[in-house]
Amino acid sequence: MRCPACRREHRYEPPSLPCPCGAQLRVPLLRGGVPVQVRFRSWEDSWVSMRCPHCGRSDQWPQPEFTCDCGATVRLPVDRAPKLQSAGPRATRPAEAARPYTTAVPPVAPPDPPATGSGPARVLRPPFRPQPVRTPQDAVLTAARYLQWLGFEDLELTPGQERDSTTLLGGQMVARVDTWTEPADVKAVECLWLETLHSEQVAAAMFTVSGFSRQATVRGEQLLVALFTLDAAGIPQPSNGAAEALMETGWTS
Repeated sequence: MRCPACRREHRYEPPSLPCPCGAQLRVPLLRGGVPVQVRFRSWEDSWVSMRCPHCGRSDQWPQPEFTCDCGATVRLPVDRAPKLQSAGPRATRPAEAARPYTTAVPPVAPPDPPATGSGPARVLRPPFRPQPVRTPQDAVLTAARYLQWLGFEDLELTPGQERDSTTLLGGQMVARVDTWTEPADVKAVECLWLETLHSEQVAAAMFTVSGFSRQATVRGEQLLVALFTLDAAGIPQPSNGAAEALMETGWTS
């Protein structure tokens, strides 16, 4: 499929997401449908109502989308006629009950101990298991779980000073989760970078649900701030080279 902004071709497979009944599902794409660029994001437009083929439960599921290398967020058309596609066998364990949001970051399975170095070393770890991002709180917890998965522990959540944001602080990481409905700008990236100047052993990462302006992406690359866009499926998509480096090596340089 082609990006409607730059016409670059992409291969895309919808992510596998868990139903409360334990089944792994994928939202079916409309064959021959035309992708559209997401210019202004709203929570309502990011979801589609479909029914699980295993339990018959009707629920809201994230619209399939991806971030192109040109910076555009591309949403793919959904085939609303069939039910959700099964992506794997139904899990044997019961689904966990919903829990209220707290400032405590839920733990993830710890990776192998890192080698010595300036930041968490590259280690073999199980695949990150995303959860749908339906609310701003979901976005914050997804970012925190993702950073823990990368090896950054002991994260503390504090309200951010810039618009709808939350700051995640750890011994080697300062991150910001922006849930505003417009792309993050240069100011937001630079303000986050300023918080790392007190130590060379602290990396910076920023997560948004609406992407970044082109100027913010360039500035993030210059300042080695890892930029991620959270899609509705809960999968952090790297928006610059620093983010790709953080994913591969555990550090932004």
